[in-house]
Amino acid sequence: MTAFDTIVMVDWSGGNDRGAAPKKDAIWAGVNRGGVAEDPVYLRNRQVAETWLTNLLSQERAAGRRVLAGFDFPFGYPAGFARALTGSDNPIDLWHWFEERLADTPTDNNRFELAGQINCAVGHGRGPFWFTPHGKQVEGLPPNKKDYVNPFSEKRQSETLAKGAFTCWQMGGAGAVGGQVFTGLPVLARLRRQFAAAVWPFDELNRDVALVEIWPSLTVGDPPEGMIKDAWQVAEVARQIAALPVDRLARMLDVQASEEGWIFGLGFEEELTAPPLRNDCFALPPGVHWTPVDEALAMLRDRLGPVTPTASVSLGDALDHIAATDIVAKRDNPPLPNTAVDGYGFSGGRAAGAHSLPLIEGRAAAGDAPGAVPDGFAIRVLTGAALPDGVDTVVLQEDVVRDGDSIRFSGPVKQGANTRKAGEDVRASEVIVTAGRRLTAADLALLAATGVSEVTVRKALKVGVLSTGDELVEPGQTANDGQIFDANRPMLLGLIRRFGHEAIDLGRAPDDREALRNRFDAASAEVDVILTSGGASAGDEDHVSALLQEAGAMSLWRIAIKPGRPLALGLWRGVPVFGLPGNPVAAMVCTLVFARPAMGVLAGAGWSEPQGFDVPAAFTKRKKAGRREYLRARMRDGKAEVFASEGSGRISGLSWAEGLVELPEPAAEISPGDMVRFIPYGSFGV
Repeated sequence: MTAFDTIVMVDWSGGNDRGAAPKKDAIWAGVNRGGVAEDPVYLRNRQVAETWLTNLLSQERAAGRRVLAGFDFPFGYPAGFARALTGSDNPIDLWHWFEERLADTPTDNNRFELAGQINCAVGHGRGPFWFTPHGKQVEGLPPNKKDYVNPFSEKRQSETLAKGAFTCWQMGGAGAVGGQVFTGLPVLARLRRQFAAAVWPFDELNRDVALVEIWPSLTVGDPPEGMIKDAWQVAEVARQIAALPVDRLARMLDVQASEEGWIFGLGFEEELTAPPLRNDCFALPPGVHWTPVDEALAMLRDRLGPVTPTASVSLGDALDHIAATDIVAKRDNPPLPNTAVDGYGFSGGRAAGAHSLPLIEGRAAAGDAPGAVPDGFAIRVLTGAALPDGVDTVVLQEDVVRDGDSIRFSGPVKQGANTRKAGEDVRASEVIVTAGRRLTAADLALLAATGVSEVTVRKALKVGVLSTGDELVEPGQTANDGQIFDANRPMLLGLIRRFGHEAIDLGRAPDDREALRNRFDAASAEVDVILTSGGASAGDEDHVSALLQEAGAMSLWRIAIKPGRPLALGLWRGVPVFGLPGNPVAAMVCTLVFARPAMGVLAGAGWSEPQGFDVPAAFTKRKKAGRREYLRARMRDGKAEVFASEGSGRISGLSWAEGLVELPEPAAEISPGDMVRFIPYGSFGV
């Protein structure tokens, strides 16, 4: 089996139109293309959903992408039902039977009446279907199971193995899937016919589109607080399947159930339910007490992945967004051979000596449609003009003497001189921007020149900043004895904005564990990452680390770095939390060194290393072995100066500095003129 490029998961509904505003118990769709998740799509009724699916599958097929489309209702019935209704054991014949008979509009359908007709035909009006809405009577359809007689099995074989599965014979009520089957199979029949789709597990999956029965509840739990469950589940299922290696997906799809169908993932629940970030993703190896900086960075790089959804935006709105996929040129640049200078064009080069050519009327200017020039003639050309047929060489106008309707010039002139070939800059279908790049103004010029008008980008990473501690007050307020102004939050919010992320001010939390818990709960529904300062160690008032420990998703990283204390890293409701030191100098250094590259990965931009430069020192320093040290520094007269004090409480040194001097772990004695590594703030993006 070859890989699928795009995963689509649809949560179906047999109910009526749900209105314009997104609601639960509606139709929701999740899309994951090439491992990149998009925002869940709300589809207000089945007609809208079918149109959306048709357009999506057409788009994917036109782009050469294979699609696995999942739907959350049974594709077949218990054995014997298809033959009783159609005279055939083929479940696809049953699909066509429903397609021919179901009348469906956004506000009504005949599913209950159709169920009653089936009961009268195969079950003497007493089954297999049951349930009628309150106040409605349908001939042949029992209102409940009291007088219900089923001539077939109550469940398919797969449903007997799936925990909490409802029977397909129930036409309404809590958890019922009967209405979904009646209204969903006709849509699948049309999609199968239009796209020649393969239906799992009835067909071999060797076509561009595969339709697969998938139940999100099998592998996806409750959503983050504040998110609609169906929206969360379709996105999560699409992510789960997109993350599977091809061989593992092939194994899960290797099922024989030719009449009843099967539920994808049944028996593989544990493998599919792995969350995007594991609770132990920040766990240190056993026995590790002090982690070297490079090892800490490597662990962050290897254990994190993108968490931001994608969106399609116009070129004018793409600046500073991160490309979610590789972007390819839609046409050559230049699109046609053209002239690089003002001059005169003709065919073929010319040898040394004097030359004269007659001119044809007119000229070729930028934007003109290419004309034609007879052999032995020349034409006036202006910079950027497409070369007319019969022109492959241009002589500079400064090298030409015009004599009425002819020109004179001296050779040699090489064939092809002063011209540009079509596509010599960029060829159509060539990758011009790779996924993960933050789009610059220069990128926009390249995209526009090659015909790209829309791009798929990642939405901005939402980073919440929360300060903790009773000792903090806001700048401008009155500070009592023993209180200090909160310097960390404005600093961290500013850094996040300079990194290109969306900074969200979560305010200050007191030294109260329950209050902090409530802040974390609210923030996890609003942001992608939480940065805290203070309370990240192991003392009585270090509530950040205590709460993360309580949640079972915390690791206290004792990193061999100066300045800095342990980092509390963990997850809160699936959201990564970086517990930074409360000291502003240590908080800034740890943000630049650890949080910045980690947030780049979470944002979809990948891991980035700051560019450092070896420069002469303008200071004296004796360094002990064991920790990597970062000194506040600036460049003057080609040498690195460092701040007079290394004290972590000297905030003025952050403003004084223009970057950091990085001193490696071994002991060292540095004298003026010795080479040291200087990392400008600009290399960190600030």
